[in-house]
Formats: sequence, C-alpha cells, structure tokens
Amino acid sequence: MKTDYSFEKEPVSSPLSKRMYVFQLLTVFIGFLIFGFSENVKGPAIPRIQLDMGLDELRIGTLLSLNSLGYLLACSFTAYLIRRIGIKAVCLLSFGSMAVSGVFIYLSHSYPSLSASFFFMYIGNGMLEIGLAVLGARIFVRNTGTMMNLSHFFYGLSSTVAPMIASGLMTLHVGGHLLDWRDVYLIILLLAVLPMIPAILGRFPDESGNSEADRVPLKTLSKDPVIWMLVLILSFGVVSELAVGGWLVNFLEKAYGWDGSSAAGMLSAFFLCFTFARLFLGPVTDKVGFTLSLMIFSAVSGILTFAAIAAGEPGAFLFAAAGAGIAPVYPTVMALIARRYRQDSDAAITFIVTLMGVASVIGNYAIGAIISGIRRAVTAVSGAEDGLLRGLQAGYGFIGLCALLCCLSALPLYCYLKKHGELL
Repeated sequence: MKTDYSFEKEPVSSPLSKRMYVFQLLTVFIGFLIFGFSENVKGPAIPRIQLDMGLDELRIGTLLSLNSLGYLLACSFTAYLIRRIGIKAVCLLSFGSMAVSGVFIYLSHSYPSLSASFFFMYIGNGMLEIGLAVLGARIFVRNTGTMMNLSHFFYGLSSTVAPMIASGLMTLHVGGHLLDWRDVYLIILLLAVLPMIPAILGRFPDESGNSEADRVPLKTLSKDPVIWMLVLILSFGVVSELAVGGWLVNFLEKAYGWDGSSAAGMLSAFFLCFTFARLFLGPVTDKVGFTLSLMIFSAVSGILTFAAIAAGEPGAFLFAAAGAGIAPVYPTVMALIARRYRQDSDAAITFIVTLMGVASVIGNYAIGAIISGIRRAVTAVSGAEDGLLRGLQAGYGFIGLCALLCCLSALPLYCYLKKHGELL
C-alpha cells in the first residue's frame, strides 16, 4: 500500500505563528526531557525497591511488565482522545497524571500499591509518548529524521543524568531524613508541571480541517504489510532499549559487585552514548535512508551487548557503547511513519506503539523469568554465586538478542520497500 499524503504545517512567517511554533518545540523538547527522567530513575531505584520490599527478580520483572501494561492501555485510547479533545489537552493531561503519580509512589509502602502507582505513571507516559510523537509528525515535515532524532535527543539527555541524579539524591539528608527512592520519584515526577507552561501558552495543529472521510480507516492500515514490519522492528528495538534502564544497574551490582554510584554511572554512560547518537546520527538517517539505518544501528547494538557479556567485567564499557546503536531506532521508525502515513500519523503511531507495548510487557517479564530460571538451574549444579551470575548474563543476553532481531526484522522491510519503489 503506497500512501502519499500531503500535509502542510502552519506557516511560521508571521511573529505570532513563529511564537506558536516555539511553544510547540518547547513542549516536545521539554516533554521528552521529563519523559527521560521518569523512565530512568528506575535504574538506581529498583535495587533499593527490591531490598526494601524483599522482592526477587521474577517479581521485579512482573512489576516492570505491569508498568508496560499501563503504557499499553494508554496507547490504546490516546489517538481517540487526540481526535476528541486535541493534542494540547492530551499533553496537559499526561503531564498532570505523571505529577500525580509521583505522589502515589511516595505514599506506596506495599508491593500492590507500588505496582498500582507505577501502572498509573505509565498510563501518563504512554499518553505523553503518543501525543509527542503525533505532534512531532505534524510539525516536522522537513528533515524529518533529523528533527525526530533531535527531539528524542532530549529524552537521551535526561536519561543520561537521571541515574546520577537519582543515585545522588538517595545519599542526601534533608532535615535529618535520608532521601529514599520514594522521595526521588516524588521530586522527579513533580517536574512534569514545567512543560505544561508552553503547552498552555501554545496552539497545536490538530488537523481539524481533515474530515473522517479523508482519513484511511484503521482496517485499511492494518492490511499494509509495512505497518506489521514496523511493529516487529519497533517491538524488538524498544524492548532492547528500555530494558537497559531497568536491568543494567541491577546486573552490574549483583554480577560484578559494583556499588550503586558506579553502576548508575555506567547507566549514565549508556545514555550519554545514546544521547549523542541521537544528536549526531539524525542527519545520517536522512542521507543513508531510514530502513538501512535501522538495520545497521540495531546490529551494532546487539553485537556490542554480546561482546560486553563475553568480555566480563573489563568489557562493561561496551554496555554503554551499545547505547549508540539502539538510540536511533525509535525516532527513525517515527520519522518513517511520519513520512509514509502523514495524514493518518495518529492512527498509525497508535497502532504500532500499542502492539509494541504488548511486546514490552512480554519482554520485561521474560527477562525476569530467564534470570530466575537460569539462576535456579545453575545454582543446583554449581552454587548460588555462579547461579546468580549466569542468570543475569542470560537475562541481559536476551536484551542483546532483541537488538539483533530488530536488525533482522528490518531486512524484509528494506526488500519490500525497494521492490515497490517506496524506499525511505
């Protein structure tokens, strides 16, 4: 199915329209900044949550899967909300719910209440991601790959500093009280009120002029083989990307005996590579092509991840280097969607990201289950210490495998688009 939609963003020649465009950019950029903070506080926090509540790896994996389920739920209704109340209202609603979830997490003192609070936070995250992706698809009509990667650069920027900030905050005493993971989540998530300012002041393109008759029905979109290939690519890529934030610190602390600050520093190094890759590789994706870029970058990430596991502790820096490979995958897929499904970007993004959310739920649970299963099996043969190490290596190996599967999933997409003269 070849879609050749034309969509012109609001002209930015007048002072008023330029100011509105600035507010749009600030909402996207600051929104992704806050998104990165909320997503990657969990790296240093999870070992503390696990210790505080006495949770094993399987229950941590279940917790992360429930979070992804909240994200998935949000993805299923956000496109409808955008059509009904507009992107502006959806962005404000998502920022507000993230701030409120910080209060809920702060008040959580049991596994069920914490799971419910994280579930609510990820509903806000899911709404925000869809809203920002649709807004970006509508305003970035030129140099789409570059601008998508630049906007996601801000996600990487906050992701880089989030583990260090979270780890540092958990060493501070305020009024004789040592800040813990609950305090950190409260502080970080309350920052979500900041991007509400440009969102309130701005005016967003809601495509109100497009009638329902002009839109491609979801049933028609679902018959496009390209959209299913993008589901596979994004699913494997995002599982590999997001799992690092949840498992790298845990891996380094338990497999190699690193302290919390050193492990958080390596996670920050991962996101530093991740961030600069999105800053500098965006123009490369525009020149090389979106599909070929997906194959190259995801393959690099998978190879570096397996090399890091094989090299042991001396090769831990390769975990960080893998961030440069996986970083362009998500924004490049969003750029491809924006170019191919211009008029129906909200429906296409929701369809793809919702199914990606299913994979994320399965992926997080699978990592926890792999670690627990291998750990028990090896412990029975060679002891608890070796069992923990092999379990963690197997779980992290699954992360690298997902990156390689992302690369392999991009190959049929490349062949299909090239055959039909639609290569992007």
